[in-house]
Amino acid sequence: MRVYHTSDLHDHRGFGPRLAELRAAQPGLLFDCGDSLRGSQTVYHANEPIIGEIDAAGYMAQAIGNREFHYLFPLLRARARKMRHPLICSNLLDTKGRDLPFLRSLAFDEAGTRVHLLGTLIMQYPVGSPLERIFGWRFLDPWDAIEPYANALPEGDLLIVLSHIGLALDRKLAERVPRIDLILGGHSHDTLAQPEYAGDVPIVHAGPYGRYVSRTHLQYDPARARHRIDAFELVPLLPAS
Repeated sequence: MRVYHTSDLHDHRGFGPRLAELRAAQPGLLFDCGDSLRGSQTVYHANEPIIGEIDAAGYMAQAIGNREFHYLFPLLRARARKMRHPLICSNLLDTKGRDLPFLRSLAFDEAGTRVHLLGTLIMQYPVGSPLERIFGWRFLDPWDAIEPYANALPEGDLLIVLSHIGLALDRKLAERVPRIDLILGGHSHDTLAQPEYAGDVPIVHAGPYGRYVSRTHLQYDPARARHRIDAFELVPLLPAS
């Protein structure tokens, strides 16, 4: 199974044609790990041009970054409605019982494997903050949201986390939840030429601004009862500036 991922595009456009060319030659799943927009958790733009390029490129899902998140529920909902692909966040709870404009998880079948996607967003304030009562959002520590889901998965299922918490917290997440098969990361703008491992969990960061897309080929290893990386490459999408 081949997986592509970008992160932290920050409205840098022009990567779409090259990405389409790559996936036409070597098809694979395509995800983004958040912060694609120019807005933020406090600033809202009615027009986000990069959404059109993301959807045209065929992204299957995107983590909520702090650029997609907004403290005001209607504005997060408005952003989600502009996208043809789902937003995913597993560690963001709504204390007011509203219908969420994003998914807590996504599962689908690909090449005979059940694939599970979870998403993590960097915490904006601690649990119990007065801001919970004002905005209705509660941020869980990523491992507290991911671990129960991971522990309930059948052997052989593939668990991918679309992470927007940064490389340092990705390492901690991998140590706390070793059942994860692959962490695709963002937020800290790290560019890793090769996957970094925390225990047996690979962490992939493709860097910001659409300069690169990660291309990870996974294969199931029955002897270890988990998926492993058997090929990896960072592929340039935009000319070096």
